Amino acid sequence: MNNWSLQYTFQYKGREVKYDIKGEGEPLILVHGTPWSSFNLRHLIDDLACHYKVYFFDLLGYGESDKSEADVSLGIQNKLLNALVKHWELESPFIVGHDFGGTTVLRNHILDKGSYRKIVVIDPVALSPWGSPFFKHIEKHESAFSGLPDYIHSAIVEAYIKTAAHQNLTQETIDGILTPWSGEQGKQAFYRQIAQADSVFTDEFQDKFNEVNAPVLILWGEEDEWIPCEQAYVLQSKIKGSKLVTVPDTGHLVIEEAPALLSAEIRAFFES
Repeated sequence: MNNWSLQYTFQYKGREVKYDIKGEGEPLILVHGTPWSSFNLRHLIDDLACHYKVYFFDLLGYGESDKSEADVSLGIQNKLLNALVKHWELESPFIVGHDFGGTTVLRNHILDKGSYRKIVVIDPVALSPWGSPFFKHIEKHESAFSGLPDYIHSAIVEAYIKTAAHQNLTQETIDGILTPWSGEQGKQAFYRQIAQADSVFTDEFQDKFNEVNAPVLILWGEEDEWIPCEQAYVLQSKIKGSKLVTVPDTGHLVIEEAPALLSAEIRAFFES
């Protein structure tokens, strides 16, 4: 049974953003990607909260945050992150971002000059162009998909998320991912965030990786079929001085498949 819930609310431009804080110590922000939510960071949160004060939230259009018919693109998420850092009154925290969360961290650091002590990106969407045939198909036919019967919608989402993992996902994990995307509002929100996904948001920083001025660790699942591991080496070559660790027998959803290993690598990097 998934009883994942975030206890605090932040108002961003009239839209509700849910967040939570766990642990004590130096501040660390965790940012999830798509089609995930903070639920998928729960193992990392539990591990890292033993050593840091961990701040985590659901992006606009995801999890328990606002799912109204509005902007949920990568173009707004870095601005939201900026606002949350100010709201939490943090100065140069550690930060970790997975998938679109990694994109959001990079956009905030490079484009908004967000200051971070150290940055970790996990299988990030960082190099243009990107976008699967599935994404491009939904972009053209969003209204047709958002009108699907619930049982067909659930089957599509489940089949889709399973391709992100190299290992088999537990039913608890699958249910936890599906929950925010169920019901009429969740269903529309799922297709909305895919339709609004666009390489234009990574194009904006493709020639600015030299502006990264914090130490960076890149973590990547070696069997990632969503963003092949080859991209990890390209990204490392673009971010001067960055460190790369690849994780065997894991896919794009490495945060679910090898959280203990990730936590150990993150802590070692932060403490080095």
